[in-house]
Amino acid sequence: MQIVLIIVSILIVALVLLQSSKAEGASNIISGGNDALFQNRKERGGELFITRLTGVLGAAFIILCIILN
Repeated sequence: MQIVLIIVSILIVALVLLQSSKAEGASNIISGGNDALFQNRKERGGELFITRLTGVLGAAFIILCIILN
């Protein structure tokens, strides 16, 4: 069971690194260029799949931690 937890953890890290950044740049936020900060951006295709898979793996991680504890 611990091996499954390690595999899920590695997959979560990989998927989070694959996700695209929501902010265009931190310098825009600090300097006041927030015109596109709350712009509605929909995820499509691969981005949507990666986001949903990250959520599912996150839930699996929490459940596995509770079971192993």
